[in-house]
Amino acid sequence: MTLLSETCARIQRVDGAIGRQTQMLLDAKTKPRGSLGVLESLACRLAAIYGCAEPALPVKAVVVMAADHGVTEEGVSAYPVEVTAQMVANFARGGAAINVLARQAAAQVLAVDMGTRGQGTQGVRDERIGPGTANMAVGPAMSHLHALQAVGAGIQIAAELVDAGVGLIGVGEMGIGNTTAASALTALFTGELPQRVTGRGTGIDEATWKRKVAVIERALAINLPTPDQPLEALAKIGGFELAGLAGVMLGSAARRVPVVLDGFITGAAALAAVATCPAVRDYLIASHQSVEPGHRRLLDHLELRPLFNLDLRLGEGTGAVLAMHLVEAALRIVREMATFRSAGVTSTGA
Repeated sequence: MTLLSETCARIQRVDGAIGRQTQMLLDAKTKPRGSLGVLESLACRLAAIYGCAEPALPVKAVVVMAADHGVTEEGVSAYPVEVTAQMVANFARGGAAINVLARQAAAQVLAVDMGTRGQGTQGVRDERIGPGTANMAVGPAMSHLHALQAVGAGIQIAAELVDAGVGLIGVGEMGIGNTTAASALTALFTGELPQRVTGRGTGIDEATWKRKVAVIERALAINLPTPDQPLEALAKIGGFELAGLAGVMLGSAARRVPVVLDGFITGAAALAAVATCPAVRDYLIASHQSVEPGHRRLLDHLELRPLFNLDLRLGEGTGAVLAMHLVEAALRIVREMATFRSAGVTSTGA
């Protein structure tokens, strides 16, 4: 049995009955029933994931995976490919947006190089499979073996974090060209036309956007991925970091730990993870809806409701760590808010 198949075998659907117990606890708090809206439904989802009606506040971490993409040869990005490795170094120095926001959220940042063209950076976990993927517009982005290796690295990272006491994992990414791969995966898994799920990424102009759409159409036509073979889809039109993030989601779900998604790129990885094991969806929390047009479509496909919309489009896990504040708030309401009985407040009796 492979690590992937073993991990999938361990993933179970969450227990909705426990979430209903949490709702009963919330209904007894000093407030009108349901008046905290999404915070209440979030608390119930978390309780069902953890298997406990009053979950403890979790230790938090965000895994930021980086890789380069051969499809940048097609001129689909406004930034040069060397920016990926430069930003990975910025993560290691603690100077990126994700570092600032993670410090505020008291979340550990684990930067992982899954396959950049850099030479390795101190303070960054080295899981490099190669110096970026091949150009998916002319053939598969990677081999089946490399896709399996990337997913396995993500599963292992999730296991290590959980073993170290982490109970809430956010996911983020960095990779010039990765919105092209994410758009291709989104088109494949949702059945939408590429032009409907492809956005401006790093801020490309109209001509570059049209070229990007044409590149995605060509990649899909040449590689012929199918949604019922998600690992092959990651190999053909994905990226090392996308496959690694799918692995983090699978590994976290196998250990009953929720995963907070960031934006469009991590959402595309989630499409592959859920296609691999549908029960993974129960463990996913959508932090926000980004400005990328494909993000709303993939969230609908996954049946996930984003917690907020701040017009974010940076990536790195920034939305995921912002959502961690709401996760903690939801859990604190369950654990710390007084009940009508304990506070001596008259309830409606309903």
